[in-house]
Amino acid sequence: MDRRGRVLVAKVGLDGHDRGAKVVARGLRDGGFKVVYTGLHQTPTMVALAAIQEDVDVVGLSILSGAHAILVPAVLAALRDLGADDVAVVVGGIIPDADFGFLRSCGVQAIFTPGTSLPSILERMDGLCSRRARSDLKQAVG
Repeated sequence: MDRRGRVLVAKVGLDGHDRGAKVVARGLRDGGFKVVYTGLHQTPTMVALAAIQEDVDVVGLSILSGAHAILVPAVLAALRDLGADDVAVVVGGIIPDADFGFLRSCGVQAIFTPGTSLPSILERMDGLCSRRARSDLKQAVG
């Protein structure tokens, strides 16, 4: 059983810079999370399908290209279309403060910009994984 939860770290679109995603993925893994890294150049549908296949609690999107206003809603829509809208989505990367409200209104649960400490990421991810576990338990008990 996973100690903390399951997280999919994904690079969506044409962004080829994945060092930060790998650092965060390694930190999550070392912090007790089960981590799946998709690699570069994923489509929103590929990310949603991987999230379902891996039964993750959280999808972490790493975006440095500036395309977050298009790619994030597309990933959220793909998850919804595939019946996985209970999977939390977080975004990390170069996200202007002015776009935070838009991303949150789309359904993003957390935004991590450069300089966010690993302990604060781990704490937020714990909360998101626990929330999904509680939701799953409620449905099972029903």
